[in-house]
Amino acid sequence: MISSTAPITNRSTVSLPIHPRIIINRNHHSFPSLPTQTIPFSGRRDRRHPLFHRCPLNIDPVKATMASSSPEEVKRELYPPIEPYSSGFLKVSDLHTVYWEQSGNPSGHPVVFLHGGPGAGTSPNNRRFFDPEFYRIILFDQRGAGKSTPHACLEENTTWDLIKDIEKLREHLDIPKWQVFGGSWGSTLALAYSQTHPDKVTGLVLRGIFLLRKKELDWFYEGGAASIFPDAWESFRDFIPENERDNFISAYDKRLNSDDLQTQAFARIENHYFVNRGFFPTESFLLDNIEKIRHIRTIIVQGRYDVCCPMMSAWDLHKAWPEAELKVVPNAGHSANEPAVGAELIAANEMHKNFLKSG
Repeated sequence: MISSTAPITNRSTVSLPIHPRIIINRNHHSFPSLPTQTIPFSGRRDRRHPLFHRCPLNIDPVKATMASSSPEEVKRELYPPIEPYSSGFLKVSDLHTVYWEQSGNPSGHPVVFLHGGPGAGTSPNNRRFFDPEFYRIILFDQRGAGKSTPHACLEENTTWDLIKDIEKLREHLDIPKWQVFGGSWGSTLALAYSQTHPDKVTGLVLRGIFLLRKKELDWFYEGGAASIFPDAWESFRDFIPENERDNFISAYDKRLNSDDLQTQAFARIENHYFVNRGFFPTESFLLDNIEKIRHIRTIIVQGRYDVCCPMMSAWDLHKAWPEAELKVVPNAGHSANEPAVGAELIAANEMHKNFLKSG
């Protein structure tokens, strides 16, 4: 069982082996090229479905599914690189300051990009998933990540702190509502934020679903993925003494939480969240609270061969939330930078854009 208490304080500076995560998408181009499989966003439902009665009277719930925008009708290529038109740092607590930036159309529809990790930070390429003429694109680095300070800091760094930061940023930028885009850990945070503030979200695009349940953590860190990458797993396993191998997340927690900030923020912050189970009160917290966001237009993009965040999580989410549209990319893994995954993410944003323009 993974401890839900405060992180272990026994710390030491170490040189760490490569984790399987960094190589899982190396050979994704070797998969056959297959069409994306789409499980519709409630278009199969009739007017007796409860969702119909929650729709505004002037909107047909079937048209509201965005099913009229087929993949062939929308753009699927990255937009050209752009630079921010404004950026800054927002003091979100006595300790933490987060970096933010805006690009695209200052008068456009706001969309906030939630990066993965936790601790990965944003990059310029993240802006390219959105039409810069339509969207006001907001990127920010979560606590301790990227340009945010203090670097790699774990104090006052929980999911609920990040949700408060997102709200503070929305208010700071004077944005009434926005679209939320997140992949991997970003999908976790997007779900948690939307369930906390459903009235502030106009739509969701989620990739590589991660619900932070024990079976997902066990798959990635406790030996499940070793069945696919045994060579990479052995170096990860063998770094830990045999008497500590009953819980690799806790074992690495002792080593990653070094006072030496040369240790990567990604590794430290990610492990901090995982050893604390995302700071969620229950195992199925995100699935249990779907009712709060059932009405929000949502597209889920999931790579069939995602080894970081296996498709079982996207499928469980879809079963709990059949109104959301699930797009399974047969020839892809985890990364948003894989061509097939990126194409579906861009198409999802285009479908949201077309719906907003038509409304």
